[in-house]
Amino acid sequence: MNVTITEILRANGISVAIECPRIDERVQRIVASLNAFDRKLTGTRDGATLIVAIGDVLYAETVDGSTFLYLKDAVLETPLRLYELEDRLAGTEFVRASKQLLANFDHVAGIKPYLNARLQLLLDNGETVIVSRQYAPAIKQKIGL
Repeated sequence: MNVTITEILRANGISVAIECPRIDERVQRIVASLNAFDRKLTGTRDGATLIVAIGDVLYAETVDGSTFLYLKDAVLETPLRLYELEDRLAGTEFVRASKQLLANFDHVAGIKPYLNARLQLLLDNGETVIVSRQYAPAIKQKIGL
């Protein structure tokens, strides 16, 4: 893949052109990633509503009926249910890891086998999350195992 960047001082914004022999899965993933670049989510902390870029979210988890967005240095509560977040994050690097958790694969630094055919995702902030047996095959497929 060749990447060419041209700086145009008079440009009104960023424009991306993709030249390819055919539109395959790789091209579709590139387009989805570009579309996700400007997407935002909202969450609350200490009574304030904060707006965060989806790329800043390491994972989302449902605990006791509430859904939380975990960032490197903060945890925000979101009014969205996990399935609503999953719909909103379709086409991004977020993957279902369990019935209670969506993980942002952009923040996965490593994967280890875990008890009972589950997996453990090592995140780039040092945290770990567990992938249930039901979702482990999809995670393995994502990384080419």
